[in-house]
Amino acid sequence: MTRPLQGFGLGLRPAYYEDALAPHCAVDWFEIVSENYMVAGGRPLHVLDQIAERYPLAMHGVSLSIGGRDPLDHDYLRQLTALARRVRPRVISDHLCWSSGNGIHLHDLLPLPQIEEAVRHVSARVRDVQDALGQQILLENVSSYLRFSGDTLDEAQFLSAIVAESGCGLLLDVNNVWVNGHNHGFDPHAMLDALPITAVGQIHLAGHSSDALGSGLLIDTHDQPVSDAVWDLYAHAVRRFGAVPAMIERDDNYPPFAELLAELTHARDIAATATAQREAA
Repeated sequence: MTRPLQGFGLGLRPAYYEDALAPHCAVDWFEIVSENYMVAGGRPLHVLDQIAERYPLAMHGVSLSIGGRDPLDHDYLRQLTALARRVRPRVISDHLCWSSGNGIHLHDLLPLPQIEEAVRHVSARVRDVQDALGQQILLENVSSYLRFSGDTLDEAQFLSAIVAESGCGLLLDVNNVWVNGHNHGFDPHAMLDALPITAVGQIHLAGHSSDALGSGLLIDTHDQPVSDAVWDLYAHAVRRFGAVPAMIERDDNYPPFAELLAELTHARDIAATATAQREAA
């Protein structure tokens, strides 16, 4: 796929507004949570306008509920389209999940059954969303803590089938692959190897935590630095998919901005080494 972003980005969060607006910020692009800026005015939108003048942007949503059974929310899509016209994002993405039902928003990213019926259902809705936006979207693989007993596809097969049928791309969350591999007992490296090389348009890197209740599950918390295991898996992803634009997500326990920049530098170094290995292979 054509990758309209290049290099390495960060998730734009209010804690880092001043850092993002500082001269010579060592970030290639920023990703926003779309819903935080689907408003008529206020300081966040004012800051976003300034950042959009300086950096390429990606819009990442959490409310599309692409796998839900409720009809698509066309008022939401109109607001999303209006925001896209305002900030001209290079990428628009959301999550492969369901997050609302019977008109109630559940404020969570819930997994789908990995079956052919879900592939057809999601793919039809993706095509409608892409028609409404006038561009391709990326769908992110989500973390999960259970599997459905009726699943007939593994996660890589499920993702690949939706890409093939809908024409969307993938936002590959490498941390979620690691978390799900641990939680559900599959090899995360093998999962990456089973995904179509040309489908991945963006990569997320984030931290996770162990379940505080002692279940043994890993939880996708975005409140810790990227783990060594996820860095290793990221290197594997670069060797597999090439120079995909990648970013660090942090949504809690915010460190000083310099620490995020150090993580971003580490991502650059890993990608450079892995790209050289890929080219030499």
